[in-house]
Amino acid sequence: MAKVIWKPSTLLAPVPAVLVSCGSVEKPNALTIAWTGIINSDPPMTYVSIRPERHSYKIIKNNGEFVINLVPRSLVRAADFCGVRTGAKMDKFKKLKLSAEKASTVSAPLISQSPICLECRVTEVKPLGTHDMFLAEITAVQVDEQYIDENGKLRMDKARLTAYCHGEYFDLGKKLGSFGYSVKKKKK
Repeated sequence: MAKVIWKPSTLLAPVPAVLVSCGSVEKPNALTIAWTGIINSDPPMTYVSIRPERHSYKIIKNNGEFVINLVPRSLVRAADFCGVRTGAKMDKFKKLKLSAEKASTVSAPLISQSPICLECRVTEVKPLGTHDMFLAEITAVQVDEQYIDENGKLRMDKARLTAYCHGEYFDLGKKLGSFGYSVKKKKK
């Protein structure tokens, strides 16, 4: 396969497009983040990278808490809107009819319409250039009970989660395998 060399850039894809909520239940704000991921298992840790000039940056830096709300297909339009509009000039929750819900371990609100919400407490802020990375411990996870089957297994495939790829949103599709399937012995 012939390759063309491009200058270094941010072409890692797909990535999750998540709604990060911050502030309080009384005064919630949300922004869309595609630069996030898991960085550690024990303790469970994540990160979000945010430009310092963003309205939510100041809120998260001051409060030291945020919630990562996973985005199902039904919230893609809201996620796109929250990525291009500022909460400094409007109440995005009110405009988009999002419901702010009390979290269990942080003061930042959950977005009720999100099927899976990760409550996060900032442990470190790393300036990186255009963005600062907020490293955070995941202090609780809230899952909509409709995505837990009768055996207690989380069925994320039923949540219709989305991904972001080079300026476009995608509905996650067909399952291709499960962790370890390439080495799993076949049943006789």
